[in-house]
Amino acid sequence: MAASLISRRLTRVLTEGRPIPTELRAEEASVRDVASLEDVRTAAVTTHADDEYSRAGEEDPRLFLTTSRNPSTRLTAFAKELKLVFPNCVRVNRGAQVVGDMVESCRTAGFSDLLVVHEHRGEPDGLVVCHLPFGPTAYFGLMNCVARHDIKDTSLSTVSEAYPHLVLEGFSSQLGQRISSVLKFLFPVPKEESKRVVTFANQADYISFRHHMFEQPRGSKSVALREIGPRFEMRLYQVKLGTLEQQEAEVEWALRPYMRSGKKRKL
Repeated sequence: MAASLISRRLTRVLTEGRPIPTELRAEEASVRDVASLEDVRTAAVTTHADDEYSRAGEEDPRLFLTTSRNPSTRLTAFAKELKLVFPNCVRVNRGAQVVGDMVESCRTAGFSDLLVVHEHRGEPDGLVVCHLPFGPTAYFGLMNCVARHDIKDTSLSTVSEAYPHLVLEGFSSQLGQRISSVLKFLFPVPKEESKRVVTFANQADYISFRHHMFEQPRGSKSVALREIGPRFEMRLYQVKLGTLEQQEAEVEWALRPYMRSGKKRKL
């Protein structure tokens, strides 16, 4: 019996869910890979998150960083320091740009993510991370922001442009894995000899951000860390399945702290 005919008969049998005929059982092993309804790509369960970051690692991310309208001096300085943290980041003054035009310009220019920093009475209090071209968009609150020049251990010399290593701690839940993808794909793959380390440590739903340089003296097993800043705490309060300008986008997750006695509940 021709191989193509066997393959067609097996495919029809498997599709209909019927037992394999006796005369085809001897040929089953040789054509099962061809006749199977699943392959390497479809055997695993996939979600929308797989499509959003499917090209991560193939190209280095390019970030567009801006602020809210009429930023204060402190917010502008904080945005400049964030630009030093993220490789391949372009900082642009907001001016009179509206959100829709800004997102469309980023798509056209090939940026992978849009970052917007907000403030309240001169203190940075919000960070929006919008993944392009189609989302998601994560909204974070910022607390305890400390600038580079306020950190005693830091040196205000030029920050290294080497791609940093990432440390992600405490993102074990399903939501945590989702947010770790949003954060880690803002950074390109580092080289082994890089001496920069960026840390996102989650504890009780507050994410601590730290930025260090490390040195290991020759012949020594110990490592010396030097914090170069900035430092701040983040708290996620919303994730939308769309880009920043899409007000009608579905809300994937939102923080509702007053709906339950949720202080003991870790999200």
